[in-house]
Amino acid sequence: MKIKLIVNTGLLLLLAWSCTQKPTQEPIKEEIKLMIKAEKVTEHQGESVSKYLLDNGNMQVELTNYGGVITKIITPDKDGNQENITLTFDTVEEFLTKENPFFGATAGRVANRIAKGEFELDDQTYTLAQNNGENHLHGGSEGFNKKVWQSEPYSDEKVIGVKMSYTSPDGEEGYPGTLQTTQWIELTHDNTLRIRFEATTDQKTIVNLTNHTYFNLGGVKRDVLDHEFQFWADAYTPVDEGLIPTGEVKDVTGTAFDFRSPKILGDQIATNGEGFDHNMVMKMEKSDEMKHFVRVRHPESGRVLDMYSNNLGVQFYTGNFLSDFAGADGKIYDKHWGFCLESQNWPDAINHKNFPSPVLNPGEKYEHQIEYRFSVEE
Repeated sequence: MKIKLIVNTGLLLLLAWSCTQKPTQEPIKEEIKLMIKAEKVTEHQGESVSKYLLDNGNMQVELTNYGGVITKIITPDKDGNQENITLTFDTVEEFLTKENPFFGATAGRVANRIAKGEFELDDQTYTLAQNNGENHLHGGSEGFNKKVWQSEPYSDEKVIGVKMSYTSPDGEEGYPGTLQTTQWIELTHDNTLRIRFEATTDQKTIVNLTNHTYFNLGGVKRDVLDHEFQFWADAYTPVDEGLIPTGEVKDVTGTAFDFRSPKILGDQIATNGEGFDHNMVMKMEKSDEMKHFVRVRHPESGRVLDMYSNNLGVQFYTGNFLSDFAGADGKIYDKHWGFCLESQNWPDAINHKNFPSPVLNPGEKYEHQIEYRFSVEE
């Protein structure tokens, strides 16, 4: 194994590996190349904003420490054509200056919606920003997606990644407690994009972190209605007109939410109406088990995405509110041009006693892991 380090003005870090594997028969040399590039692109509020490229020789992931945003995922189709499969901007700088619907972002301190921007802890009412109608969404006016995270790249023989840390002070966006949050975004040699979250607090608080990448396995050329979805979910949580859960946990049988066998998205949306922005119930109780949540297949390109997580649910969002949005490469994103698979606790859980609790106490550790596994089928 060889490790090479090159540093210059434009390229802060380059790491590459070559590994030789010897099978039981005649020796065959197989190279596995893992590479990290890091580049400072700008500053925000006096802190450095960097762009990172993770490359395993077959696919690439671009990300930034501004908002913990995954800016691009570039994967091959069945013919070997490399294409970006996420909704994004052309540059990192645009994420700092242009409003966007959480493209690739780390959402927190609490992802998803909190009804009327209010919750109670130990008989005390906390008031949050109402940044989604009368409700609170994805951490507020300046959630974790608008913070500069302290970051450092890391690597070994099987994985390359970036460790990011952010300290959310007591009272930020109305939340109690100082929250120490760390996430690791990493790419493996076998085409898995893994995201790991950890958090601790000095006061009782609530936490629900996720990543908000919009995927389009067709290479972002049109909508995703031709994608095939399968969820290993027997239930979902219905919502009211404001997309707040009603408190019911409903069996998917006989509904448009029954993806237990593979279904074409366009067919299900035709049944459901406007699209999906709902929590699919993957577990009823917390556990460390990494469960197969979702399989998505794009028949035309052959790209396949399998999602695993140890969390309780996944918010399935089909880009219902996208409209005439100027994205990367001169493309205009419209309704249903992307889908999100947001692994998380159930939405508005703090306001529903029958939902799994999002409360984090001092001395406890919040832990959450997501894996997006990419492959190609002929």
